[in-house]
Amino acid sequence: MGEITITGFTTRDVRFPTSLDKTGSDAMNAAGDYSSAYCILETDSEFEGHGMTFTIGRGNDIVCAAIPHLAERVKGRTLSSLVSDWGATWRHLVNDSQLRWIGPEKGVIHLALGAVVNALWDLWAKSLGKPVWRIVADMSPEEFVRCIDFRYILDAITPEEAVAMLKESEKTKPARIQDALNSKAVPAYTTSAGWLGYGEEKMRALLGETMDAGFKHFKMKVGGSVEQDRVRLRIARDVIGYDKGNVLMVDANQVWSVPEAVEYMKQLADFKPWFIEEPTSPDDVLGHKAIRDALRPLGIGVATGEMCQNRVVFKQLIASGAIDVCQIDACRLGGVNEALAVMLMAKKYNIPIVPHSGGVGLPEYTQHLSTIDYVVVSGKLSVLEFVDHLHEHFLHPSLIKDGYYVTPSEPGYSVEMKKESMGEFEYPGAEGKSWWKSAEAKGILEGEKI
Repeated sequence: MGEITITGFTTRDVRFPTSLDKTGSDAMNAAGDYSSAYCILETDSEFEGHGMTFTIGRGNDIVCAAIPHLAERVKGRTLSSLVSDWGATWRHLVNDSQLRWIGPEKGVIHLALGAVVNALWDLWAKSLGKPVWRIVADMSPEEFVRCIDFRYILDAITPEEAVAMLKESEKTKPARIQDALNSKAVPAYTTSAGWLGYGEEKMRALLGETMDAGFKHFKMKVGGSVEQDRVRLRIARDVIGYDKGNVLMVDANQVWSVPEAVEYMKQLADFKPWFIEEPTSPDDVLGHKAIRDALRPLGIGVATGEMCQNRVVFKQLIASGAIDVCQIDACRLGGVNEALAVMLMAKKYNIPIVPHSGGVGLPEYTQHLSTIDYVVVSGKLSVLEFVDHLHEHFLHPSLIKDGYYVTPSEPGYSVEMKKESMGEFEYPGAEGKSWWKSAEAKGILEGEKI
């Protein structure tokens, strides 16, 4: 195949009205509209690169406005020149000094970076005829490490250490590749029954359905009130049991201070959750450490990461012993490359990777990341969140079979959205075409902003 040159880019603001049925509702985010800040890299070939960043509605346009500032930095470049030294490319993308001022490497500008970097990986994978996970699985340890910008994390892991770890893991990699090809690499867990806005009967029905589908891990949102949460967790345990091999997790979505988190979880300890997710501010490393130390005697772990802004904060959470579970996000981090960096640190400190996957497009993305972690990095089975919403809008939706993700086989990063879905849910959209121009949309657009 000849050289592929990136000739341009477009962005799309796509929003799905999930606030109407409270899908995604939790103690901090009462009414989100699952949204994609979408980046399409255009080329002089048959291929396009598709990437997106997940948001929950308002502000999606701000991320869309940031994407062109970063995509401009790869316009006119050949794909081969960008991927031949991925670590240098990643640093080039974050090194615009004026754009760094509104980061650096965090916030809206970093969300936009995730969309652009992931679109590059999608383009590369399509040009090679491989899914993203397989590109990484086929790399040598040295090639893997060259994907990463080690600036700011050398005190936690060096390139030399990373190569040595990957070489050790490489000895048994062929068997794990076969597991991936057999769709036995990524066990799934579900949050579908756990949204805070769901009624008791809906919860009970969804828990039963997901158990019947082969799920063994179930996550429930908490943080409304102790009394309400005890009712909801009792329903969950009534359905999934204590001794059937099923695992319960809970998620507070940042609503507590550190002392509140400890006291609250003591009152839920009898439901025996594996972990409490996001018990306090996602930026509070010391707070997570204090909560973890306080809850360890109760057998409750601490998980966080979906709002963790970059590899630097992850370094602190991991190396300080502040978390039991590392929840990387495919968009909040600066794309695949930064996710690989965090995987390596988690491997060194023996922390399992359990990506955040509750949002439109996230299961499509994270199935690749979890497969990479199992096959290439950790060598250990973990679990990955699966939320059964909005998959029908993607050309290659994520699928669950017998409680495992079906390993993606199509070339790309699996987030290419159907053109008709983009048109129907583009915001603010075209009159007579977009849902957001309909009478039904006025309830969201003109209602209370919560």
